[in-house]
Amino acid sequence: MFAVPENTVVLPETSALLHPVRVALSWAADRDRWKHQLRYDPEERFSALVDRSDDQEVWLMSWLPGQTASLHDHSSTTGAFTVVSGSLTEVVTTRIQVVHSLHAGQSRVWGPGYVHQVRNDGVDPAVSIHVYRHGTRSMTPYRYDPVNGPVR
Repeated sequence: MFAVPENTVVLPETSALLHPVRVALSWAADRDRWKHQLRYDPEERFSALVDRSDDQEVWLMSWLPGQTASLHDHSSTTGAFTVVSGSLTEVVTTRIQVVHSLHAGQSRVWGPGYVHQVRNDGVDPAVSIHVYRHGTRSMTPYRYDPVNGPVR
């Protein structure tokens, strides 16, 4: 299951390129491809590049309880992430903040200007696969202003 945010922009893609959610789900299901790279870092969320092509990057991330990716967007990059194990909370921020609780097998999609925070609010570690298209894994930081919404 995945939700397409209102501000998602559809960019032309080659017919050979699968939707980023399908790519993330495929990688999530094939743990033998990445399990040797999985680590848990007590200081910060762990991430490792597991695949790169001309069209996309696939990243493995692990989240210990309490770890977070602060409020950010991915510039002009589009993509998706899938929770492999555990649970994650995504807070999507416009003028309001909408909270999504995600469990293993669930995915979210983003497009340019999609501002969100991802964190592990659970008691167990979480693992996720992230697919970045049309660019690299860049993150522009934001802060939340309750009157104006996200501010750089």
